[in-house]
Amino acid sequence: MSDTHQQDWDPRAEEVLDDQIAAYDEMRGRCPVAFSDYLQWSLLRHADVRRVLEDHVTFSNAASRHLSVPNAMDPPEHTRFRRLIEPYFGPAAMAEFAPRCRAIAGAVVDRLPADGEVEAMAEMGQDFALEIQCAFMGWPATLHEPLRAWVKRQQAATLAQDREALGELALEFDGVIHEQLASRRAAGDAAPDDVTTRIMNETVEGRALADEEIVSILRNWTVGELGTISASIGILARYLAANPELQGRLRADRRLLPAAIDEILRLDAPLMSNRRVVTRPVEIGGRRLAAGERLTLLWGSANRDEAVFGDPDEVRLDRDPKDNLLYGAGIHVCPGAPLARMELHDFMDALLDASVDIALLPGRPAVRALYPAGGYSAVPLHVRR
Repeated sequence: MSDTHQQDWDPRAEEVLDDQIAAYDEMRGRCPVAFSDYLQWSLLRHADVRRVLEDHVTFSNAASRHLSVPNAMDPPEHTRFRRLIEPYFGPAAMAEFAPRCRAIAGAVVDRLPADGEVEAMAEMGQDFALEIQCAFMGWPATLHEPLRAWVKRQQAATLAQDREALGELALEFDGVIHEQLASRRAAGDAAPDDVTTRIMNETVEGRALADEEIVSILRNWTVGELGTISASIGILARYLAANPELQGRLRADRRLLPAAIDEILRLDAPLMSNRRVVTRPVEIGGRRLAAGERLTLLWGSANRDEAVFGDPDEVRLDRDPKDNLLYGAGIHVCPGAPLARMELHDFMDALLDASVDIALLPGRPAVRALYPAGGYSAVPLHVRR
């Protein structure tokens, strides 16, 4: 167990936070399974992360202190809830939501200035994430600004590692969901036929879902999407601004857009990590881990592994998509991937349609977000429409 307590690195060190991607690239070559007090065991190689994703018996998802349906569950419990959830992101559901998704993407882009500076995280990423998520859930537009303020406070508390504030914020968000459930129950048969109402009426193993389970499902869908969709749009917009040749290719041939989006988000992760817990003694990457040890899967490193991708910064639109862990792999692969892909495609398509050029602002670099967030906290750009 002495190996367990060896401090291999400090993920919160200034030199790491200054450029997390570069720091992960360096650690991947030097110490691909690394221990720290902050993240416990960090896995930085693609092969090790994939092994964990595909062995849910040895590496359990039950790593949360709170109920998380189905994210922090293992089979058979995970299987039952996953079967319930997947149709919400199936082809029929996506076809039904597609017109609304395109309309919201177009409306957000239409609000951008005709020719001027845009802060992509706030004016594009956050606006779109809030509006599209509320629309998907069937929540009112009056929640946009309260949720924006909540996200800002939640990010600040996460950076400060203020557990008391995070606990209060979690209860506050759960309160928002409870209000949505209460309003639908009060409406009875007149309740809107939306995703939230449908989840309320689901059953698992012949029983109705408990409110705690409903809240957990809706929380996971909403909180996760608000952060990752916003981060993704900031990453994508900045990358196209910095790479006018690729921007031109995508303007000329939109069929390349889905592959380009996945590839750009491979090299610059919108979601930095996930957690697992070891269920039995195991050796991985030459390190011995005991049952109960905690793991951090660093997507921001694994998806840049030279052993799989060669030059991690090279955007190649012909890569084998199965190597890209953007949405995970194995039984816990993100069920919402079809929705996220549609949202990002529709937004970037609308942005390219409505503009003739997206450019960096000289002397105004983007500001990187800090772990556990991926992407940027600010992306100043010039958009010419």
